[in-house]
Amino acid sequence: MPPRWSRKPDRKDPEFRRLDDRMTFATHVATFGAINSGLWFFRVFGEKTSELAIPGGVPGTPWITAVWALALLAHGVFIFAIARYPDPTPPKKSGTGFGPSS
Repeated sequence: MPPRWSRKPDRKDPEFRRLDDRMTFATHVATFGAINSGLWFFRVFGEKTSELAIPGGVPGTPWITAVWALALLAHGVFIFAIARYPDPTPPKKSGTGFGPSS
């Protein structure tokens, strides 16, 4: 069941941004798993069905997986360790210069 949000979604809301960033990361992980499992399936399938035991599928599968895994790791580190979601504070009101400030 998808998460429910009790308020109007707004990227300025720190709680919503945190949830949105984590859901985006979960989508990234799911896409990585689905595409890479397909790439490796066809690579191993080609290797097992080839008379010369030559890997099939996309030739750069190990490189694709490695680079994407590093990008996924960087995304995870940013979301869970680096990203901060401070509450937006309204700017302090200052006087207009034509009278006492209140």
